[in-house]
Amino acid sequence: MANLIVRNLDPGIVLALKQRASTHGRSAEAEHRAILEEVLLRPKKRSFAEVLASMPDVGLDSDFARVRTNERPDDVFA
Repeated sequence: MANLIVRNLDPGIVLALKQRASTHGRSAEAEHRAILEEVLLRPKKRSFAEVLASMPDVGLDSDFARVRTNERPDDVFA
């Protein structure tokens, strides 16, 4: 296993790391490893375009046409 040294950290970052580690019941070093794993090894998120492309084609365009009226009902959010 490799070692990683991080120099010149802002004291606020070190304090936040120690506090986060404390809430998770582990050392600052273990918390640092967990953060790196969570951020670097999690599955890649799909782009908005990929999500849209994966949606099935349902209905016709006319099913989703916006109906415009000049009336403003008082109970829009009721």
